[in-house]
Amino acid sequence: MTDEKIAQALKDAAVTDTITCPQAFTIAEKANVSRADVGKYCTANHIKIRGCQLGCFK
Repeated sequence: MTDEKIAQALKDAAVTDTITCPQAFTIAEKANVSRADVGKYCTANHIKIRGCQLGCFK
């Protein structure tokens, strides 16, 4: 269920292959999931997180 929420939030935000750290934070809030879950989803689906703040995402 978490992956579906994240996928839908990314689709709604028109994210395809790159996302910024603030966008990832917003996606987590909108999907009501943790930032770590968004990071894991992005890693698994080859979506790069750019402009990362304080190493929140790897």
